[in-house]
Amino acid sequence: MGDDNSRLVYSTESGRIEQPKEKAERPKGDGIVRIQRQTSGPKGKGVCLISGIDLDDDALAKLAAELKKKCGCGGALKEGVIEIQGDKRDLLKSLLEAKGMKVKLAGG
Repeated sequence: MGDDNSRLVYSTESGRIEQPKEKAERPKGDGIVRIQRQTSGPKGKGVCLISGIDLDDDALAKLAAELKKKCGCGGALKEGVIEIQGDKRDLLKSLLEAKGMKVKLAGG
């Protein structure tokens, strides 16, 4: 047996032999980082969604941690989209532009 990644896997859920799932490719952005405000929950707490950053997962996690620290709030990284709690769009825009990214505020 070799160490290649193309080996077949037997799935007990479906009872079929399947190819292992490749890591999901995120869609390539157009080079523009978008910051969108979204409210959710009964109290309407807002979060800012930052999408379109063309970095790998490790670099995104570091960037998310840095943004949370500079904004003084919580957040998360979900499927390549950084969530920052609170309406901090203007601060996020200036922080990302300081890193040389082209930023647009999207949505309401």
